Amino acid sequence: MKKIVTTLVLTSMLLSAGSATYSKGYTKQDRIEDMHSMAQAMIDIQTGFLFNNFVMVQEGVHNLSTAVENVKPPLEEVEEENPMTRYMNNKVKLTNQMVKKINKKALTILERFKDNDATQAVQAYTKILKVCIECHIQIRHW
Repeated sequence: MKKIVTTLVLTSMLLSAGSATYSKGYTKQDRIEDMHSMAQAMIDIQTGFLFNNFVMVQEGVHNLSTAVENVKPPLEEVEEENPMTRYMNNKVKLTNQMVKKINKKALTILERFKDNDATQAVQAYTKILKVCIECHIQIRHW
């Protein structure tokens, strides 16, 4: 009987902790962690270019696509009450556009590098970097 009660208490504690984390939403700290993942993925892609290693480029593209799918505006920006502020920021739409652009160019990197067209692959890489900088200008106000 003690085991059943202990199990039920532990399970309810874990579930309540999980729901508290979920209700917290996507925070600025989560975004920073995702940005670190994206930066590491870009480094992996660049290293793959320099060593002419398709596997490294492929892993970097995969990691970049995975990380970029997680990126979204923090919860306080999504749930902004003031319509004028929400319209002026428009970070949800901006984020979705950036994600689409990065994923499209990431696939271009894979296709071009696989076809031994490193020049075009590097151009797609620089376009991803340009999207990153545009996002940082908008969100971080560089």
